[in-house]
Amino acid sequence: MPMTSRERMLIALNNGRPDRLPCQVHGWMQYYLDHYLGGIDWYQAYERFGMDYAIYVSPAYRYSEKDLARWEVRRVDLGVDEDGNHRWDETIVTPKGSLHHTGAWNAITAWEIEPLIKSERDFALWDEFYPIPIAADLTPVREAREKLGDRGIVRSHPFSPGQGSPWQSFCTLVGTQEAIFMALDTPEFVHHALQRILEKTLRVTEMWQGTPADMVETGGGAGSNTVISPAMFREFCLPYDRIQHAALHEVGLKIVYHLCGGVMKMLDLVVQNGADGLETMTPPSMGGDCDLREASRRVGDRLFFIGGFDQQAGFERGTPEEARRLVFECFEATKDHAGYIIAPSDHFFHGDPANVQAFADAAKECVY
Repeated sequence: MPMTSRERMLIALNNGRPDRLPCQVHGWMQYYLDHYLGGIDWYQAYERFGMDYAIYVSPAYRYSEKDLARWEVRRVDLGVDEDGNHRWDETIVTPKGSLHHTGAWNAITAWEIEPLIKSERDFALWDEFYPIPIAADLTPVREAREKLGDRGIVRSHPFSPGQGSPWQSFCTLVGTQEAIFMALDTPEFVHHALQRILEKTLRVTEMWQGTPADMVETGGGAGSNTVISPAMFREFCLPYDRIQHAALHEVGLKIVYHLCGGVMKMLDLVVQNGADGLETMTPPSMGGDCDLREASRRVGDRLFFIGGFDQQAGFERGTPEEARRLVFECFEATKDHAGYIIAPSDHFFHGDPANVQAFADAAKECVY
């Protein structure tokens, strides 16, 4: 009997070798679904291409009315600028003062222009009044798991004000460049901030007991060695990641550490932080530095990998033949050392669906 997609992916997450190479995408972007696939949803997209499903669903949260009242969000729609971007301005009113930030969004993505936290005083306000859930509702995760059946896995994101780990969340709150300057100029404050972010995440992680999710994504691109040095990672990421990962393991989850940039100088540090796997294995052609074969040789016995496929060369600018070639290249680089799920090394918004189909079909030919 052939393996189910779920069996195949779980073997990879346990750093084993399934029947053949599992494949997923790093999330289906709504822009791609709408403009290239006729508006179908994630489940339908995975079914169309015959991939192994990776569905991203996190718990819903319940907050106290008192806490929400002390964090009053006042957003103003600023309309559309000359480039077609939708602009917004937001003030958050707390009992002891206000916080302010601005941002924009378009059909492809959203971003902040002015960060929320601009001083230690701002962080103190955030720390005191940012609402923390009083309960986690696992129903959305459970429903996704039931709908999925044996077709794949469910991934969640931790409760955090940023992407998934204290350093990334701090960079989200203050801006990445500003966070680096603060780490150099006022390291004591940064450690305080990271500790407070971590404590909030740990409180909510305790509410995850019984989650049916298979894996959680931590880390974030701000920890990549194309952004910070290994020494800075060792000081400002490693201690907090270790504690967070221990808590996530306690509720029964595999952990994939997300570094969507340079990884080669961080490989041993990711092993040390207690993660089970590493993504997105971004190649130099996409702005990272991943040598998939070398990474597999060095730490493939201790970490599984997800990613590695150049979606620009394979999907956006490629041909079915090029997509196939890149799949086989990734497979050959990892097959002897690491559990591996091939995936684009980040989101993609354009590309002929025929290229995506070739990607999925080629993975089925990569037999262990």
